[in-house]
Amino acid sequence: MIPLLVGLLFLFVPTYLNLTNTVWQMQDQAHGPLILMVVLYLVWVDKEILLDTANLRQSGRGVGLLLFLFGLLVYIIGRSQDLLVFDVGSQIPVLAGLLLIFYKAKTLKRFWFPLFFLFFMIPLPGSMLDVVTLPMKVAVSYVAEHVLYWFDYPIARSGVIIQIGQYQLLVADACAGMHTLISLEALGLLYLNIVRHDSLARNLLLALLIIPISFSANVIRVIVLTLITYYFGDEVGQGFVHGFAGILLFVVALTLIISVDSLIQYFVGKHTQRKARLQS
Repeated sequence: MIPLLVGLLFLFVPTYLNLTNTVWQMQDQAHGPLILMVVLYLVWVDKEILLDTANLRQSGRGVGLLLFLFGLLVYIIGRSQDLLVFDVGSQIPVLAGLLLIFYKAKTLKRFWFPLFFLFFMIPLPGSMLDVVTLPMKVAVSYVAEHVLYWFDYPIARSGVIIQIGQYQLLVADACAGMHTLISLEALGLLYLNIVRHDSLARNLLLALLIIPISFSANVIRVIVLTLITYYFGDEVGQGFVHGFAGILLFVVALTLIISVDSLIQYFVGKHTQRKARLQS
C-alpha cells in the first residue's frame, strides 16, 4: 500500500502544485481546493474499507488494469501538452482503476461519489466557458434589472452592464458565470450525498432543480451588490462586501436547496398519506 501511495504522490503532486500556482489563484476557481478537501474527507471517513484486507481482490483485474492504463495515457498527454483538463481529469480513471485492481468491485461502488466529485475540480477550457457564461450573465443581469425596476429603482442595463443611479456595475464571470454554476451544483450534490434519500426520482429531481436554484442565488447576489453600491457607494460595493457576497451566494443557495428538498418531502408525505387513506 505504501509504494502505491508514493506512486500516486509522484504522479499528482506536480499537478496540484501547478493548480496552486495557476488557476487556483483565480477567483472563479476558488472552489477547487474546497472540492479537494471534501474528497479527502469523504475518503478519510471510509478509510477502514481500504484497510480491511477482506475487501482485497484476488483475481479478475483486467478491467481495472485497462482503466488504469487509460488514465496514465490521459495523464501523459495532459502533462506533456500542459492540458489541465487531461492532467487533472486523469486522476479519476487512475484511482478507479487502482481500486478495481486491488479491491473488490463493491469498494469502487462505495467510493463512487468522491471519484465523481473530482469532476468539479477539472478546469474547463476557456472557449467552452465563454459560450455558456455570457448568456448566463445576460440572463442574471436581465432578471436583476427587472426586479429592481419593479421596486422603482433608477436602473438601466446594457448587456451585462447595470447602471443604477450614478453608479455602473459590470456583472463579471465570477458573479454569474459557469464556474459559479459548477460550484453550486457541487454543493447541491454534496448535500444529496449527505442526506442520502432512498428515492432515486427525488434525488434526480433535486439535482435538476439545483440549476434554477443556482440561477436564483446569482440573481440575489447581483441585486444585493447593486443595492449596496446604490446606497453606500462604489467603494463599499466593490470592497469587502463584494467578497462577502460570495459567501452569501452559497448560504442563499444552500438555504434554497434545503427549502426545496423540504417542500418535496412535504408533497411526498401528503401523497403517501392520501395513498394510504385510499387503500384503507
